Parts: sequence; structure tokens; C-alpha cells
Amino acid sequence: MNLPVARGSVLPEALRSNFAVVIPAYNEVESVPALFAALRDTFARHGLDGEVIFVDDGSKDGTYDSASLHGEGIPRLRLLRHRRNLGKTEAMVSAAQVATAEYLILFDADLQHSTEEFPRFLTKLAEGWDIVTGRKRGEYAKRAVSSVYNRLSRTMFDVPVRDLNSMKAFRREILDEIPLRHDWHRFFVVLAHAQGYSVTEIDTDLFPRTAGVSKYSGRGRVLVGVGDLIVVWFYLKFSAKPMQFFGGSGLALITLGILVGLVAIVLRVAGLMPPFGYRPLLTLVLLLETVGFMLFGFGFIAELIATLRVEVEDLRTRLRSR
Repeated sequence: MNLPVARGSVLPEALRSNFAVVIPAYNEVESVPALFAALRDTFARHGLDGEVIFVDDGSKDGTYDSASLHGEGIPRLRLLRHRRNLGKTEAMVSAAQVATAEYLILFDADLQHSTEEFPRFLTKLAEGWDIVTGRKRGEYAKRAVSSVYNRLSRTMFDVPVRDLNSMKAFRREILDEIPLRHDWHRFFVVLAHAQGYSVTEIDTDLFPRTAGVSKYSGRGRVLVGVGDLIVVWFYLKFSAKPMQFFGGSGLALITLGILVGLVAIVLRVAGLMPPFGYRPLLTLVLLLETVGFMLFGFGFIAELIATLRVEVEDLRTRLRSR
């Protein structure tokens, strides 16, 4: 499967060792032998000497033991292990915490991408890009869902790439600056781009899975993905200025409550009894004013939290620079 991939410019010598391949794996024991064979072959063919960080994310099928056995011959191999299945995001963060290289390549253990793509991604990073993402080419079982998700993401976040959930390479320092919650690896590019990091993409071949089963399928994941999409949009849109949403909504409801109250007073003074009486109008006024002031209060508290968050991030930046 791992046939040589056409390459452009020559890979800079400094990058041949200044990278780490991050491989999250969950119940991939059948793929492990072929995975490490492909890694050894690619490293030898292209003269690569990077780190390989294999993260067993709570597998129950012997994935970690198989990795220990078949990882021989890779000098800079590091094996990490989660006690339980935490998710791809947590696996990526765990690997970044122990990596010493400047660049990371996120690579799935199922070998649906070729290890021969490594030089292409590294060469693109050498051009000055902070993040390089792959755009899948080939048969894809979840193409329809992925297309809708990527189209929504491009519309909502205005990112300059067409595939957000594929193989990618990036600067390790990015993970120090962006928050990644559970399952937010899918929004890594979006969050980084919002922080001003440069992003580009290259076409990558997608191969059929030859062993194991997909861990990211089912209708439930579609709903979760859409929910996370909305949360990330809200976070990027209003986390710095939450009063714009809460305060604005609150003031709108307060104003509407005052208008409804004035209408009720005018109708009362003019002796014009509504068909439903005055009580529903008074109840509506109370509801609008109560919810409006609550939202305005939420906005004020959220502004205080946002201020503290900026101070914490500034302190964290200072500590890292020491």
C-alpha cells in the first residue's frame, strides 16, 4: 500500500529529525505490524530520524503489547498508554507533552493514509506554514457526512482549507496556545486559524482500511459533531466579548418588555379590553423583564470571567517564556 508519493522540493536537512509522528490508537492490534513496518520503510527510504510517539488510548485488544513488540528498529520510539479510552484529542495532547521536536505529524494507526506522505508535509512546513492539512482523495465511506461538515465549517469559520478531519502536520507550540476539549481535535485547525496561525492543504491519497473497524461512525457522532460545531462557533464569536450576546439579548428583551407594558397601559387607559384580557400581557412583561435582566447579568459575569481568562493566558505566556 505504501508506494512512493510524488514529492516536490527537497526536504531540508534540519527537518529530517525535527519532527514527531503522533499516532493515536484504540483497539488497532491488527494494524500495528503493518504500521511499524511502513514507518521503518519510510524512515529508511527518505533518511528520516524523527520521533514516533504511539499513544495507546485505552485499548483492550493488546494494541500496546503489539506496539512494544513490533516497534523494534525505530530508535526514537516512545510508547504512551491511557488507562481508559479518552479520545483522539487527549491522545494528541499527551503526545505533544512528551515530544521534543518542533513539528508534529498527526497520523492514524489504521493506515488509511500512507507514511510516504511525511516528506511532503514536512517540505510544506519548511515553506513557512504553521499547519498543513491533507485533503482526502479516494473512496471514503463517510464522504457525504464529511462534505456537509466541512462545508458548514468553512462557512461558519472561514478557514482556507476544504478538509478539516484528515492527516495534518503543525508546529507543536500551537497546542500551548489553543484550548482543546474532548473531541475538539476536529476543530484544531479552526481554533489555530482563529489565533492567527497560517494554514494550507495538500491532496493526500486515502486507502481502504485493511484491518480493524472504524471508531468514528454512527449517527450519534453526527449529532455530537454538529453540537460541537455550534459550541466552537459560539466560543470563537463571543468568548472575548460575551456581553455582545448575553447583554445584547438581555437589553432586547428588556426593551420589548417595556414596549409590551406601554401597550398594556395604553389599552387600559383607552378602555380597550383585549380579547384575552390584561393578565397575559402583564405576565409577558414580567417574563421578558426577568429573562432580560438575567441575561444581562450573565453577560456581566461572563465579562469578568473573560477578563480573568486573559490574565491567566498572559501569565501562562510569561511562564513559558522564562
